[in-house]
Parts: sequence; C-alpha cells; structure tokens
Amino acid sequence: MLLGAAPLDGLDPDAPIADFIRTAPRLNARSPLRGQADALIESHVPQPGPMRFTSSVPGEAAVRLRRTFYELMGAPEPSGPALLEPLPLPAPEPSPRTAPLWVLTRFLAGPEVAVTRYADPAREPAGSGDDHLAVHEDTRDPGQLDLADVVFRDGSPDDQRFGPPGRWAAEVLDRHPHCALAAYVTGPSSCLVRTRDGALLRITAGAEADADPAVYASAVHAWLAAGRARAVLVADGLTVRTGGTTHRVVVTTEVDDTMAAGGTRQGGRTTPADRSTAHASGADIPRAGRRSPRTGS
Repeated sequence: MLLGAAPLDGLDPDAPIADFIRTAPRLNARSPLRGQADALIESHVPQPGPMRFTSSVPGEAAVRLRRTFYELMGAPEPSGPALLEPLPLPAPEPSPRTAPLWVLTRFLAGPEVAVTRYADPAREPAGSGDDHLAVHEDTRDPGQLDLADVVFRDGSPDDQRFGPPGRWAAEVLDRHPHCALAAYVTGPSSCLVRTRDGALLRITAGAEADADPAVYASAVHAWLAAGRARAVLVADGLTVRTGGTTHRVVVTTEVDDTMAAGGTRQGGRTTPADRSTAHASGADIPRAGRRSPRTGS
C-alpha cells in the first residue's frame, strides 16, 4: 500500500488511524509510479499496527477464552498452559485465465460435428460452418456473458458455492436469457448441460477421448441449434472432431435435480405457457450461424 494523500488535521493524535497515517509509506506524485510500486513490493515489511489494534490483550486469547469456557461449564480449569494449535495455511489456488471463445462448427457424415475454437480473436475467424460464442462464467470480460450462446464452468459437482450442476445451469439460463445452453464440466471427460427448453443432459466421452468437455457441449449446442433431434443424440451418441482427432461421446438424459424441498422448482425451468410465449418471440430457439457476438448484431 502506498498512501496518496491523507492529512492529519482533525484526527485524534492517539487514534489508531492517525498512527497508521503517520507510519504508512508515502506515494511521491512527482515520481514514476512503476518504480515506487516495484520498490515497495521488494522491500515490503508488514506493519504491526493493524495486528496490534485487533485486540486490547494481544497474545492472551487462549488463556482468556479457556478460562471463560470452563467458568461457563462450571468445571475446574486445567493447571497446564493454554495452548493453541496453529492452523495450516490454505493451498494457493491461482485464478484460471479465461477468454471468450469463438467456436466454428461443421456437420460431417452421420452424427459427427467438427469443432474449432478461437480464444478471443481480434476479428471473426474465416471458415465454413456455423459459429457461436462460448464464455466461461468466470471470464475476465463479463460483458460477453450477455452475448454468449453457451455459458460454461468447471469444478466439482459437490461444490456448495454453486449447488447441484443442474440447478446452476438453470440459474445461468435464467440470468442470461440469450444463452441457449449452460454446461457444467464435472470432470476431465464429462459435463452436464441444460438446454433452453429445460432438457438436462449428461455428455460423457469414451476412454480414448481427451478434449475439453466444453468442446462436446459446443458440439451438442450446434446440433440442436441446427434443428436436429435431441433423441438422435441420446440414441446414437455423437462424434466430435477437433483437428485430426475424433472423440466419441455418449449423451444421456439426467433426472432433474432442481426440485427444492417442498416441491418448489428453482429458476430456469419454464412452464409450457412460458415456453410458448418465448417461442413466439424467438427467445428459446437456439441460435445458429449468428454473426458478430462482440457487437450483439
């Protein structure tokens, strides 16, 4: 931290904030910022002030808490020292680097889709076939989520931050009405997807397949956006081609897990009347061959 400007006028000289302002490193507005920041990082020493002001009796927490707990229990306190077991630091989890993906798809013979993805290209890649935009939910460019045809994320299906994958997908479709398919990558060879019409599908790759499962989700989106039958995917599976490699995937229907306690359905699942209204406006029709997702046109 570099202190840009903070006059001491009007502050109690004995207040913690006054001591903090007096001792904090100053930013020199007339010198280059980069050099000052680099020097600060290189020589940084944490100030004891914030820790000192956290407690009026620093270092005595174990003694005082144990005494209070035993008094509450009405039991004699042990005679030995009150000791604290240090907690290990959590393992660092670097943030994933994500970028909007421009996806080109082409239909080959039989139930086979060729998929080529471009990470945030400067301009629309040239190529035959249909195109769509696939965006990770944690993208650094969140404005692209409102333009995405496919929104995906990856993680453990038991991650309580997002709830069951099917429910997460329903909420994504509810938040982003122009999204046609939401995909939760649950492992290196599988993902759970929900389509705009509410279908919940699991896509599982064979042992020989090694592509990112979000590629398979894009292939399924392309298939459905072209008006092809979902039943064919469930019955025959799908072959996905990336470059010169083919990946055989199986598509199965999943039991919907968005039913909450008490029989209340969570967002994303529409009623037949809702779907009729949406269909009339074109809202629940998967989009194929849409151009220029960057501009939304």
